[in-house]
Amino acid sequence: QVQLVESGGGLAKAGDSLRLSCAASGRAFSSYSMGWFRQAPGKEREFVAVISRSGGATYYKDSVKGRFTISRDDAKNTVYLQMNSLKPEDTAVYYCAADLYGSLRTRRSEYYYWGQGTQVTVSS
Repeated sequence: QVQLVESGGGLAKAGDSLRLSCAASGRAFSSYSMGWFRQAPGKEREFVAVISRSGGATYYKDSVKGRFTISRDDAKNTVYLQMNSLKPEDTAVYYCAADLYGSLRTRRSEYYYWGQGTQVTVSS
């Protein structure tokens, strides 16, 4: 059993930066690929970024490439999402999720454990 708790969301203005954190409890954090997803009001939850088990590989949604950076610290059982140059269209609830089978997968159904989410609101 893995519990994920996100933090770091809040209000920001366009162009600002925020860093989201996702703390994991339980064993074997280092064996999971970790992803970030987001869900805007009235929209489907969508993939944002994923980092491999080793941390050596990452993959991003096109619209966040060059602005967002995913990283992990296995000693702290934590995955991060550094978000720079925020835009109003980044407004959403952000969720972290754990993929038990690794690789850089992007489908929501492929992730087994989910956090409760943290709200990010970006004003223009």
